[in-house]
Amino acid sequence: MQDGVASRLAPLLTRIMLGAEDGDGPAAADLPIRVRAWDGSTIGPAAAPAFVIRHRRALRRLLWKPGEMGLARAYVAGELDIEGDVFAALGAVQRVMRSGDEPIRLSSDDKREIVRMAVTLGAVGPEPKPPPEEFRSGRRGADEESGPLGASAAFFSRLFGSGMAHGSGLWDGAVDLQEAQQAALDSVAERLGLFPGARVLDLNCAWGALACHLAGQHRVRVVGLTRSPLQAEHVRERAAAAGLADRVEPRDRDLAAAGGGPYDAIVGLAGLEALGRDMPRLYELLAPGGRLLIQEPVRRPGTHQIRRTFTTSYMFPDDGELRPLGEIVAEVEDAGLEVRGVTALREHHARTLRAWAANLQRHWAECADLAGAGRARVWLLYLAASALACESGRIGVHEICAIRRDRDGRAGATMVEAFAVHADGAP
Repeated sequence: MQDGVASRLAPLLTRIMLGAEDGDGPAAADLPIRVRAWDGSTIGPAAAPAFVIRHRRALRRLLWKPGEMGLARAYVAGELDIEGDVFAALGAVQRVMRSGDEPIRLSSDDKREIVRMAVTLGAVGPEPKPPPEEFRSGRRGADEESGPLGASAAFFSRLFGSGMAHGSGLWDGAVDLQEAQQAALDSVAERLGLFPGARVLDLNCAWGALACHLAGQHRVRVVGLTRSPLQAEHVRERAAAAGLADRVEPRDRDLAAAGGGPYDAIVGLAGLEALGRDMPRLYELLAPGGRLLIQEPVRRPGTHQIRRTFTTSYMFPDDGELRPLGEIVAEVEDAGLEVRGVTALREHHARTLRAWAANLQRHWAECADLAGAGRARVWLLYLAASALACESGRIGVHEICAIRRDRDGRAGATMVEAFAVHADGAP
């Protein structure tokens, strides 16, 4: 049905979503999406991804916050829905957003025209309150009552899979998420240079996948920093069930809880939890010859205006702003650590995000019941948007391996032995 609310929405949506130049903005035919209004009327190509406006309040949110935040708030609140492939829908919108990463800026003429259209649709009014899932200023992403990012261990077992590994999988030869995550855990353990009895600090222990893998397969002792008491209790129970209670010790997320060291290895799989650690402190905690391995989300180099985004408003308010790779590497080196390798994991991370999103959609009813419909929508929007950003190169994930040299300036005894030269017949 072409007539109705949708046809009257066309000028408003093209200005809000596509912007306009000198009052002569793009036409409704340029919209890369199909829109269905609350009265059943539609505009846009029949084969395009469909956005369903279920309530006038969604338009009010877009009037007050054109662009990312308005769309996100309306979607999380359930006033705006996406039918079909959420990746295709978000990708279509991102490709035509005139201002790219920056918020949309409208001219005075645009604003007057938008208000006029909104009046005819009954969508004018005060700015709606943000959905309850949006963090208040100063609120942390971990909630002691409901767990990290407002969800329980049961929710994350559906999202991440039964192993609950929260880092990027390695997809070379892997046929599914479980194989990719197992390959990633094995790869991390290999590069840490572990030996029986070694002491390991896991900076982002999360639900204990890596800590229990290292303790069980390599017989090391792991201190794991968690984001909440709920996570710590889950790790404790998981370790006990695997017979690893004496080798896996969850502690508070604060780095002070790591104690005085020394640790033979320090690892941090950022994944969905960006680090922000004190590198000089990590240097102090490492034993001479000890290795550091971190996986960090990064953004492209260049000027970057700090502003409130969907990620900082709904996912990681403490550490949601990503930094360029060079800044992180410089931080590692300034602390006195020697960088031994940097590996790009962007494509692996994007595929992992898509696999998590598929898990969430597969268990949608259960996940919405466990975390609430709004929080489940936050996670789906975050995973889809992040995967698209990874695939386009706007963000990425890099693994940085470094070492604390020993007193002779060497990179640990094991590396010295591996590269030793033995001369036959030497005197």
